[in-house]
Amino acid sequence: MTGKQKAGRTSDRRCSPRDSVDVLLDSWALRRSDLDFAPVAIVARLDRVRGHIDRELDRVFAEHKLTRPSFEVLVTLVRLEEGGVSQRRLMDELALTSGTVSVRIDRLVEQDLVERRRDPESKRNVLIALTERGREVFERVAPAHLANEARLLAALSDEDRPALEELLRKLLIEFEGSQPPEAAGDRLGLVLVPAHEAIAMRESVGLPRVAGLLVHAVEPGTPASDAKISPGDVMIQANGRELRSSAALYAAIEEPGDGVIALRLLRGGDELAISISLPHEPAIEGRLAGPAGGRSRGRHSL
Repeated sequence: MTGKQKAGRTSDRRCSPRDSVDVLLDSWALRRSDLDFAPVAIVARLDRVRGHIDRELDRVFAEHKLTRPSFEVLVTLVRLEEGGVSQRRLMDELALTSGTVSVRIDRLVEQDLVERRRDPESKRNVLIALTERGREVFERVAPAHLANEARLLAALSDEDRPALEELLRKLLIEFEGSQPPEAAGDRLGLVLVPAHEAIAMRESVGLPRVAGLLVHAVEPGTPASDAKISPGDVMIQANGRELRSSAALYAAIEEPGDGVIALRLLRGGDELAISISLPHEPAIEGRLAGPAGGRSRGRHSL
């Protein structure tokens, strides 16, 4: 097939049959046309797809006498490839409480898949490590699990997958938060709250719902401080681009220009126009930033 013929083909995304969520939305449109059910088109599909995927993943794990939570611990221990991992590290890696991690480890110890070892550097600490049997189980289950995941995504083409990855990444990072690498150069000096939290915070004090990045903190002596940006401000535009996500702000930073970002922000009920000068060193690229951890989780540091 020639490139011209391929370019003229109809996208299969526009030819997909209606699904159960379409039926649900049609029903609500008839019942309650006064309500905005647009978010349901995405959230309900995420939830229903996740339900189908979870059942298929659990089936493979059950064949190997494992559960998904147990497998998550095994793969984390293999990935870190150390002589042992502290329970605190596992808590951070899995984003779980101490009690939940303890229960998972107890079950894996009973199955002889992991063991607790004394930390040679501290008698008070205990390290969690894979047993020989645990490593054997991982080597057997991991290929089956990955093949199962690939099978579940068979409906998506090589062109579909990157597009879906980008959108899911853009959404997920707003819940995880982000921060530049330690070796990053000068920063704007901002710690930002994602739009979904900013909306809730404004509504809690009687302010109208607006999607934007709320300023949580401003570091002294930085471009943000020099621009007189204040905690509580909500950044809604940068160089004419809506700021619904950290990705949108990074895109505005990376756009060619004169080294100045034209911001529009809300301070209480007032809308202000502010210019912020970019650092002399190239600002950190969004793709080099990573998920935030610890107390910074759910916040964006730039």
